[in-house]
Amino acid sequence: MGETASKRLLFVMRHAPYGAGPARAGLDAALAAAAFDQPVDLLFMGDGVLQLLPQQDGAALGVKTRGKQLAALPLYDIEHVYVDAQAAARYALDVTQAPLPAQALDADGMAQLLQDCDLLLGF
Repeated sequence: MGETASKRLLFVMRHAPYGAGPARAGLDAALAAAAFDQPVDLLFMGDGVLQLLPQQDGAALGVKTRGKQLAALPLYDIEHVYVDAQAAARYALDVTQAPLPAQALDADGMAQLLQDCDLLLGF
């Protein structure tokens, strides 16, 4: 049998970091896929950009701090992280201060990214 190329997975994160199960589930799913050598990209859109705020502390809520989890993504070879530039501006998020390197995309850039991915998973 011939080898088949892995499909590039794009995880779209649309939920704020705390109080919503999909934010945690999306990150867990991305890490699990990457652990099985699947190529994974992340796109933070809408309220999901709040996951990238620096200096978060989930201890007051009794949950893991999202920033620390995100900082570990390169250890799983998740190196392509994208941010909805319009949502980042709405929340005054400085993408350069995010817990991991991320590239801001305008609407056209996000449309192209969505078109280019093989599989799309939304959280």
